[in-house]
Amino acid sequence: MSEQTGNHMVKNARLTEAQREFTPLLGRSWLTPFYDRAIGIFTREAKWRRETVRQARLEPGDRVIDVGCGTGTLLRALMADCPEAGLVGVEPDPAALAIARKKFGQGADLVRWHNGFLDSLVLADDWRPNIIVSSLVLHQVPLPEKRAILDEIERLLSADGVALIADYMRQDRPLMRALFRTTVQFLDGVEDTQPSADGAVEKLLDEIFANAELLAQIHTATGTISLWRGTKKGNVR
Repeated sequence: MSEQTGNHMVKNARLTEAQREFTPLLGRSWLTPFYDRAIGIFTREAKWRRETVRQARLEPGDRVIDVGCGTGTLLRALMADCPEAGLVGVEPDPAALAIARKKFGQGADLVRWHNGFLDSLVLADDWRPNIIVSSLVLHQVPLPEKRAILDEIERLLSADGVALIADYMRQDRPLMRALFRTTVQFLDGVEDTQPSADGAVEKLLDEIFANAELLAQIHTATGTISLWRGTKKGNVR
């Protein structure tokens, strides 16, 4: 079954997406309409999203997937930076995706939207991303799923592909750890977020990607957000 866009660049391998669980934005479904404002105020969003776009260095013809695109803020910034790039937004939360499409207005048809999880996204044989971005997703999921998402990102990348991951990772500073505990962990819970705070994601990035490197750390009222870059390891599989 194809995506609603009607093109054949992305096909939808629909299994039981509606039955799979995901953590809503801000940890509560009723908070989704307030997500953009909260992220903008409390996470210094403009700074780390701008740095993500800068590090992506998009050029016409680039093919980009945003994993957990949420309400589409990063996708919109990437489109503004390079309208000629091909963009795919992957998001399991239909409420967030509805906000994203509305945010793009008439430009929504220029993005390929996948209302589901990354592992149910099937790409056409002649379309493979050379850039995959993901922001504020990994800290919300269990440790095995953190690995699974990063493994799938690496698998999907083209031979020269780059992954850019912006998320709450190791919280080294006592103040940042305390802020993370009283904000992010209060909303999203401790079980899934604690491995991130303890540095598990950095270890996974080193294991899964080639040349994994820390590009920036942004200290916020909700803890430290780190931006990492990794490249494809080995050949396309």
